[in-house]
Amino acid sequence: MKKVFTTGQVAKICKVAPRTVSKWFDSGRLRGYRIPGSQDRRIPREHLIKFLKEHGMPLGELEEEGLHKVLIIGAEKLFIDRLKEILPEDDDFKFEVAHSGFEAGIQAESFHPDSIIIDLAMGRSEALQIASNLRRNPAYEATMIVALASEDEANPEGLSAYGFNEFFKKPFDVALLGERVRTLVEEKRANM
Repeated sequence: MKKVFTTGQVAKICKVAPRTVSKWFDSGRLRGYRIPGSQDRRIPREHLIKFLKEHGMPLGELEEEGLHKVLIIGAEKLFIDRLKEILPEDDDFKFEVAHSGFEAGIQAESFHPDSIIIDLAMGRSEALQIASNLRRNPAYEATMIVALASEDEANPEGLSAYGFNEFFKKPFDVALLGERVRTLVEEKRANM
């Protein structure tokens, strides 16, 4: 994810001429800085996003970068609705749902989730296979994969061998899971 943009890059994002971006910068409407010993301008990402939002302009490719994408696999509708309530889309969360291993593979490839929640109730062996397959793909090495384990799960700690980072044993408070995902998002953004 880019942290700083040139006037040319901002012009492409905004679909305007670079000179227009320079005018915004010089008038103080678009905040940034000049490279020492040069006239080149640089616009930090957060200032660009603020400017675009203030002026009702589309965020374009910046929008996708700022979202934390959650793929939920095999969970029931009530759980999904509650999680969306706790992590609303206007707080930069975006959700996709898959109901089978096949769907999960397609969704993971097209959606590129940051977090994946797999309900073992969909079928334990299928859920373990999904997690293992995702972990074998280098694109998902850093992706957070959470298991929703049933009450009778004998050894939930053993789920890490299949690629799960964490597990929540049912019954659990969905708010706790929501808070854990939110914490991970904040940690990830702090390290950018």
